[in-house]
Amino acid sequence: MLFATAHAETASTQVVGATGKTAVKPAEDRDAVCTRCHDETETKPLLSIYQSAHGNRADARTPSCQQCHGQSDTHLKGDPSQKGRAAPDIVYGTKNKTYEATPAVTQNDKCIGCHESGLRTHWSGSQHEMQGVTCSNCHTSHVPKDKVLEKISQPDVCFTCHKTQRAEIHLFSVHPILVGKTACSECHNAHGSTGPKMLIKQSTNETCYTCHAEKRGPFLWEHSPVVDDCTNCHTSHGSNNPPLLKQRTPWLCQECHTADHAQTVDSGANLINGDVTTINGRQSFNNLSPRAQANGLNCLSCHSMIHGSNHPAGAKFNR
Repeated sequence: MLFATAHAETASTQVVGATGKTAVKPAEDRDAVCTRCHDETETKPLLSIYQSAHGNRADARTPSCQQCHGQSDTHLKGDPSQKGRAAPDIVYGTKNKTYEATPAVTQNDKCIGCHESGLRTHWSGSQHEMQGVTCSNCHTSHVPKDKVLEKISQPDVCFTCHKTQRAEIHLFSVHPILVGKTACSECHNAHGSTGPKMLIKQSTNETCYTCHAEKRGPFLWEHSPVVDDCTNCHTSHGSNNPPLLKQRTPWLCQECHTADHAQTVDSGANLINGDVTTINGRQSFNNLSPRAQANGLNCLSCHSMIHGSNHPAGAKFNR
């Protein structure tokens, strides 16, 4: 899921020689025009592209430098009307220190021209595309290992923009992202999606079920907020309440079950002197039975099958 396959144009190009005959110019010969200058002395290593999929000359689909950066004649031969060396036809990235970056749509069209299938079919109109994100903002093509394609390093790429999520994955209860057991792309498709939040499935629940299949059901006794959306109770990226709960029980449960197990002091008077909020006020558990006190401390002590139950006695999700 994390890896893409390049579908580039044919790496060889037809050229017309002095005799008028058509000859095939291999991609490595075309690259040599660029690597005469962009050699091992470059501050930013470029020759390492030949250790990546984009430099694999055994694959006829592998592009040449010009197929990505354009013919760049003024960059090669100079432009009398311009001071210094002219920029290549296509400059990737958005923070290039030497040249002004090419518009994002032009950059992305070059990439999508080859990588338009599979996970990238919904790129057009996606949130990242609409925000002007370029492929090169996330991907690095001149290195043997692209950080965004590795589970352990992918979050660092995503977190350069998603700062809130960076903080959330350092909370007490989290998905195992920092240890490389899962990655952002196992839930989200950065290239676009038909589901909400760029999720890989059509809904939040379907996305969660790809790992948490035991919560899918169907159940004889269904808990309506569970069927509706997992994020009614859980946060996706991190929480200080295990297991990834929005808040601890019983307060989480009492967002819906505001009067459950409530006992009033004088039939109808507001509940008083406690730390468990109900719709009528506050209730003190000091003088109630141990069973009632346990219910107040943790609903899940009794309602253990809270995601749903198939037991005939499970109408209250007790088992």
